[in-house]
Amino acid sequence: MQDFSMGPAILFCPADRPDRYAKALERADAVIIDLEDAVAADNKQAARQALLENPLDPERTIVRVNPVGTPDFAADIAAIEQTKYRTIMLAKTETLDDLATVADFNVVALCETALGVLNAGQIASSRNVVALMWGAEDLVASLGGASSRHESGGYRDVALHARSQVLLAAGAYRKVAIDSVYINIPDHEGLLAESIDAQASGFGAKASIHPGQMPVIRQAFSPSAEQVERATRILATAEVSAGVFTFEGQMVDEPLLRHARAILARHRISGIA
Repeated sequence: MQDFSMGPAILFCPADRPDRYAKALERADAVIIDLEDAVAADNKQAARQALLENPLDPERTIVRVNPVGTPDFAADIAAIEQTKYRTIMLAKTETLDDLATVADFNVVALCETALGVLNAGQIASSRNVVALMWGAEDLVASLGGASSRHESGGYRDVALHARSQVLLAAGAYRKVAIDSVYINIPDHEGLLAESIDAQASGFGAKASIHPGQMPVIRQAFSPSAEQVERATRILATAEVSAGVFTFEGQMVDEPLLRHARAILARHRISGIA
């Protein structure tokens, strides 16, 4: 299975709106063509046909399929097998058995139910899982709740717990973690704050539902010039220092060196994008 290198700004696009496919890919670093929640039940087959007739770059495309055990799952997989797409997002991933049904694909496992979040570690350990994402609203719905966020916009504790659980599971098995969508589309300030927190916490990408959110997410995941300059100087100092050293009043050890390397790696990626 391949490593996951899509992102950091990933955009959902309804599979039954092929007129949006190319535009979405122009705006985003990667696109999730959605055969699940974004498509009404009576339009699923038309969405699969649109997927077949409007190919995108498979290196920058993920296809979200319906959950294992639903009537549309087998039809989704049958359609994707006729394309060059080999990275899928498995909605409501819950068990290793779910992942065994898509063993021939690179899987972004979407943990968005109570069982899926509890099993995030097992899911992350699966050979064909290349990334994990968590979903707030479906998770809270699976618990019988009404909303994942407070009126202020911040997540409720149970959602924050799930977010952390999925991030830790991904990190434990060296898989990429993708942060959930920010549904208040006009609130770019809130999106920026949440995206900055996602990057700082260790998420490798953030999913989104509107092309206007792409620049905000990229801004959050791209290090500033000051961060790049400081990281460069820290690593240069490390080359002529033995062990732990002091840099501008701060003790620098291996964890801080890893942070500096990560900043430069993100800078290189943003430059390529």
